[in-house]
Amino acid sequence: MRKQRRPEVFRITGARQGLEDDVRGRQRRYVISMLVRTASVLLTVLLWNVQRPLAVVTLVLGALLPYVAVVIANAGRENAPSLPASYIPSPTRPMLGSAERVPEAGVNKSDGPSEGPA
Repeated sequence: MRKQRRPEVFRITGARQGLEDDVRGRQRRYVISMLVRTASVLLTVLLWNVQRPLAVVTLVLGALLPYVAVVIANAGRENAPSLPASYIPSPTRPMLGSAERVPEAGVNKSDGPSEGPA
């Protein structure tokens, strides 16, 4: 049986990892930790009469690893990553328009400056 490799996909959005990929990763971590536990229990049996302090350490490791493996496997999904930093908003500029078109008080542009009430 041949494994089909999926092409590498680059993340360009803030979307989470797919549920299938997330579950597969957690299963992989759990299996690896259980293999380490099995190896530590076997080392305990092999080292019990040879190196008792080391055998006790491997025994404790073999006893604690199932709990740690289950906690890690059931930790849940990762947090949603932040959006990519490729978007840079344009700086805001003051609006040029109506503020420049308003004539100053007391000045009539067609007649020149006014001299007050007649």
